[in-house]
Amino acid sequence: MADVFVETLLKAGVQRVYGVAGDSLNGLTEAIRAHAGISWSMVRHEEVAAYAAGGEAQVTGKLAVCAGSCGPGNLHLLAGLHDCQRSRVPVLAIATQIPSQELGTNYFQETRPEHLFMTCSDFCEVISTPEQIPRVLAIAMRTAIAKRCVAVVIIPGDVLTKPASHPAIELGIDGPAAAVLPPADALRRAASLLNRTRKVTILAGAGCALAREEVLRTAAVLQAPVISALRGKEYLEHDNPFFVGLNGLLGMTSAYRAMEDCDTLLMLGTDFPYSQFYPEGIQVVQVDVRGEQIGRRTRVDVGLIGDVAHTLQALLPMLKKHGGGHLAEARKRYVKAREGLDARAVGTPGEAPIHPQYLTQCISELAAEDAVFLCDVGTPTTWSARYLKMNGKRRLLGSFNYGSMANAMPQAIGVQSAQSQRQVVTLSGDGGISMLLGDLLSLRQLELPVKVVVFNNGALGFVEQEMKAAGIEMYGTAFRDQNYAAIAEAAGLRGWRVELPEQVRPALAAAFAHPGPALVDVVVARQELSLPPTISVAQAAGFNLYMMKAMLHGDGHEVLDMAKTNLRR
Repeated sequence: MADVFVETLLKAGVQRVYGVAGDSLNGLTEAIRAHAGISWSMVRHEEVAAYAAGGEAQVTGKLAVCAGSCGPGNLHLLAGLHDCQRSRVPVLAIATQIPSQELGTNYFQETRPEHLFMTCSDFCEVISTPEQIPRVLAIAMRTAIAKRCVAVVIIPGDVLTKPASHPAIELGIDGPAAAVLPPADALRRAASLLNRTRKVTILAGAGCALAREEVLRTAAVLQAPVISALRGKEYLEHDNPFFVGLNGLLGMTSAYRAMEDCDTLLMLGTDFPYSQFYPEGIQVVQVDVRGEQIGRRTRVDVGLIGDVAHTLQALLPMLKKHGGGHLAEARKRYVKAREGLDARAVGTPGEAPIHPQYLTQCISELAAEDAVFLCDVGTPTTWSARYLKMNGKRRLLGSFNYGSMANAMPQAIGVQSAQSQRQVVTLSGDGGISMLLGDLLSLRQLELPVKVVVFNNGALGFVEQEMKAAGIEMYGTAFRDQNYAAIAEAAGLRGWRVELPEQVRPALAAAFAHPGPALVDVVVARQELSLPPTISVAQAAGFNLYMMKAMLHGDGHEVLDMAKTNLRR
């Protein structure tokens, strides 16, 4: 039966399965070994296997597969699968189970994965007989592809070794629906609302991936500034005369003001989650192919269920040309905000620690034209959002919806496996890289030339900022000094340790030119503030309270150093 299982995967175009071998997977791994065109991609932790599958699915748009053996093995998949589900990428997870005759006896490693995986998938079914294969497997894969979601099949290891009763089958589908259009009446109501509005702002997200031209044409007619959510940055930031920055905690004042000043907000393919950044008292038109997301974050006047590209194509002929005053003012603010951010990306020779803004800017300038960047959650995401420049060929991936630490390097495994000739660069926090540090070994094992850049600030930096904003003292966030370059060298990678600004560009250039996996460990400033575009009264009060507490408890040098740093900037 395992042969039919693998042949069904092959017919669906699957080229590799990420996982950690285990006895309940023996039938599957043996069948993979015996078939050409598919391989077992061995990692050191099943969480990494799930992230890797998610990374591959994000960069290719195609189905990717991971597997975990019974009990702890498949439960380790959970964190990564939650990220895949929230990122809406097509992933199949194979979770093997204890021998079927032992189910219900509290057998060694027995769990109930059919219940546990329900929270991170749209399909989760148990295969208990050979007759169910390949039909249930095909249904799972079709669900993952059509809904862009996680699908889980659970199968006892002994069932995999039984004779097959049916041959492998073709899926018969290539992908989700290419075009979904709202009703004509809804389009007319949206056009009427937009046409009688003086100032329109567009908030666009990942749903605009295939609609860049339509978004720009709509912005031109409405003379609307375009704000992007983080997942929309790679599609909308470059060569865009209407772009005024990102919104949210990672965003810019220009984007925040463009939303505050508008009469109508046109939301395109985004489920931007932070309700505090939506202005009150305005009209909202929202376009999303997932109807359940419309009106979820803010009140909506007209909701259009459809894909962004085809919906805008139908809407554009109904729209009237607007005046450009709102756009001109928003662009003026954006230029000023951009200049302010760029002024902070300074690397003065001999001045340590290194500013993370400068490091990120150097990564952006030295990386390949079509590089794939993967950033860890926390401050690396902030610096990536603000300083990595997109150009239409580059990609920027991360755990932007689920917000899970340690995602960057594991996702890079999947990206590099699927696109071996492309440069893949991680912006890893020292907290993130150390959480799944063992899978540096997987880069060497799989011969993947991933370039890992560690933002080594000796702390969980973003968590510390949240503590300061809450007015509490930092606790449980600091790391002892660690040389990750030395660890990388011991693991068989090339490593560089960078402690001064003048060392940054040479080390990055050498690492990017190295033909194999490489790690650059950069000591960056711990107290670099990554402030949101607007600060609440409570946050300001909390930060002042933190500074007073720190002074009273003998941490005055740190507070003064931080104040001097930010005054200089």
